[in-house]
Amino acid sequence: YPTWKRTLARRARESQVKRFCRAQAIQRRLEEIEVTFRELEQQGIKLEKLLREENESPADQQTQWTNQLLYLVQKKNNLMTEESDLMIAVQELKLEEQQCQLDEKLRSYMNKEDTLKTPEDEKAEQEILKQLVEVVNKRNVLIQLQEEKRLSEL
Repeated sequence: YPTWKRTLARRARESQVKRFCRAQAIQRRLEEIEVTFRELEQQGIKLEKLLREENESPADQQTQWTNQLLYLVQKKNNLMTEESDLMIAVQELKLEEQQCQLDEKLRSYMNKEDTLKTPEDEKAEQEILKQLVEVVNKRNVLIQLQEEKRLSEL
């Protein structure tokens, strides 16, 4: 088993572990965001009730409640933006995983001697290459989407 094949296999495993760890971190953060959403929703409901029911309360108290409500809305919007970014990252991880798997398959066909390749092998190789190009294009679209989003936020 040549050294370069072992090196490629090791690098593939390492990148797979890295993707798995990133996916776990993203999943944890999405769960944290969900919990925070619920908390913000409860706080918002309490503030809305206070604003509707306490008409006799001082104006500065109502202003304070309104400001708190606006702060909650802003915080929720920030979390929604972060959640959207994380969902894009999840899609990117899936495409990255798909690309690695297709790379492996393509490499196995390309390592085969041309004289030993059957017409089915050549057809499969072309199909994998086509799928690989599609995955790369999808990843490119995601990257462009992130860049446009980043520029619009600036």
